[in-house]
Amino acid sequence: MGKRRYRTQISNSKDTSSLLFLSILCLYYTSAHCQESRKVTPPFPSTPTHSKNGLERILVSIFLGVLTGLTGAVVFAFVVRFLVRYLKRTPILKGPVIFSPKITPKSLQSALENENQLLGSSSNGKYYRTVLDNGLTIAVKRFEPFEIGSPERQSKSVKRRIQQELEMLASLRHRNLMSLRAYVREPDRFSLVYDCVPTGSLEDAMNRILHYNLKPRNVILDAEFEPRLTDFGLAKLTPNLDRATSGYSAPECFQNCRYTDKSDVFSFGMILGVLLTGRDPTDPFFGETASGGSLGPWLRHLQQAGEAREALDKSILGEEVEEDEMLMAVRIAVVCLSDMPADRPSSDELVPMLSQLHSF
Repeated sequence: MGKRRYRTQISNSKDTSSLLFLSILCLYYTSAHCQESRKVTPPFPSTPTHSKNGLERILVSIFLGVLTGLTGAVVFAFVVRFLVRYLKRTPILKGPVIFSPKITPKSLQSALENENQLLGSSSNGKYYRTVLDNGLTIAVKRFEPFEIGSPERQSKSVKRRIQQELEMLASLRHRNLMSLRAYVREPDRFSLVYDCVPTGSLEDAMNRILHYNLKPRNVILDAEFEPRLTDFGLAKLTPNLDRATSGYSAPECFQNCRYTDKSDVFSFGMILGVLLTGRDPTDPFFGETASGGSLGPWLRHLQQAGEAREALDKSILGEEVEEDEMLMAVRIAVVCLSDMPADRPSSDELVPMLSQLHSF
């Protein structure tokens, strides 16, 4: 019994040892196999060269795409801007451009084609006074910005720039500004239309030399028969002179002693009338009823009746051309001898009238 138990214990001990040995051997084999597998077949193969090349390709593609997009956007924006500027470009207009409802293109064009009254001139044009069909009086400046033969005369870009500037000027509104009412583009100039101010400019209101006592006695002739005026301005210093009783003085000198440049114009008209008719204002003829009482009304009556030739001095009548000039001079004398100062021409207006007479 004792031996059998001992053998059984030995046998159990051997079995336990064998099982433990097999377990250790399996663990060792499994561990060794796993390590071998790790060395032989790594789970994630490492390829650093291929990864680097792929990243560079991606970056280059992104850069080229961005660059192409920016270039296309710039070109597109440039084309759009060019088209917008071309479409918005101010066309060169022909004919009247009107900014006032009181002016129509037809009436303005008709007024510009008629003979206008010269108001003054400057270095870049002349001012004229004209009346539209509706009775509106306007001032027109013949604006000549280009010199004769200048290349800018034919430049469309320069004309377009001037037109844009005029459009801007027409939009300005201020009580102390003369607003541009219209303009007309012509081949070599612009006609600018403004409101006509009857009282003239500041220069017109400045001091002038008035004669105060203009009559034939104060007009002397030199060796070449050129006229020279004497005693100009002295009558103002000597109010007791006989100018108020002179037949050459304007009616306002008798009424309110108010003397203006229009008073000198009246005296000039009287001198011109005396030269044409040979009759002095103190001639007894003007005391008769048929004469109208003075030289001015008598000349006006004959002119309106178409008998102005009857007033001319027969001793100076000559060729037919000279007679026509004298008849035109009668018309100038009549308008200068108007009773109302406002109806007489100014000295500035009288000069071109006499120049036209000289070139007749």
